Formats: sequence, C-alpha cells, structure tokens
Amino acid sequence: MHDARRHSPAAERNAPHILAELQRWLPASGLMLEIASGTGQHAAAFAAALPGWQWQPTDFDADALPGIADWCAARPNVRTPLPLDVLAPTWAGVSAEVDAIYCANMIHIAPWACTEALMRGASRHLAPQGMLITYGPYLEDGVDTAPSNLAFDADLKQRHPAWGLRRLADVARAARAHGLMLRERVAMPANNLLLLWARAQPA
Repeated sequence: MHDARRHSPAAERNAPHILAELQRWLPASGLMLEIASGTGQHAAAFAAALPGWQWQPTDFDADALPGIADWCAARPNVRTPLPLDVLAPTWAGVSAEVDAIYCANMIHIAPWACTEALMRGASRHLAPQGMLITYGPYLEDGVDTAPSNLAFDADLKQRHPAWGLRRLADVARAARAHGLMLRERVAMPANNLLLLWARAQPA
C-alpha cells in the first residue's frame, strides 16, 4: 500500500520542545483542533504523548490529508483529517466547541487575512476556558530579529508578496479584536515563539 506521508525535518526537531509546553499547559483530556497540520508529524507525536486528548487535524491543502492520515494511522485518538480554509465563514466538520486550537507555522506562510480569520474562528469555537496555541517566528518591537529570521522573511516575501513574518503586536491586536489575549510567551529553539492565547476575562 502506498505511504503518503511527507516528512519535515523541522517538525521532527521542534516537536519535543513544543510537546513539553503542551504537557505543562493542557489538562488531562480534551478536544484539540489543529489548523494547518502540514505533514501531520505534530499531530502524530502529540496525540501519542497526550492520550487523553482527541486530536482533529486539518489542512487547507487537500493533497496533504492522506499523508496526515498515514502519520496518524496508529493513533486511535486522532480523528480523520479535514479540509479546512480558515477564511471560510464556517469551518465545515469542526465541532462547535473545542478545548484548544493549535496552529504552527501558518501565520507567516499565509496572507494576513488568515491570521484575522484564525482569531475569529478561535473566538467562535473555543470553550470558555479554551486556549489557542500558535507557534512560529515573529517580529517583536524592541527585540533584535535574528539574521536567520530576517533572511526567512525576505525569502517568504519573494515567494509570495502577501507572506512574511508578522509583528507580534499586530497579531495581538487581531486577537484582541476577537476577545483573545496573550497569556504566555515561550522562546523556543531556532528563534521561534510558542504563544498561548485565551479569552479575555470580563472586567
């Protein structure tokens, strides 16, 4: 049988570091919606280490779904991958309420409207105590940007003028517009950040 799995060396390298924070943040059980699952390596690794969690992978690229399914075939707590366009007004097939949303390396490899749509969808689907977790490189005011990230930003913009590293302040502003606040910032290897967003508490 044909194995459709794709492989990302970066996903393999960063998974243990991200998992350590997920284990710190997440309760024992819940439903996780993953946006832009990519190869599916994160879904497979995290579902294996978090057996109390049901994992729902998704991706905009329908061609990626068979590979995600193959990576997760041995994981009974991973649901069938769904096609998902964050810009769609409704996310077909997604549970009305999820306990957490995980999105790695989409914000900078997509038009800005996708970041706004991610925040809008998170506000729509997250449980009251739910959390949105994003991973990737960001530009931060008052913080020197690593030369590798500057080069990556230039490469992304060359590949697509609507792509590029985002200012964390702009992402936070988009989150606030949908009632989400940045709760924790964790510096990760290779000049990436893991960010925890949650609903703003009533005044």
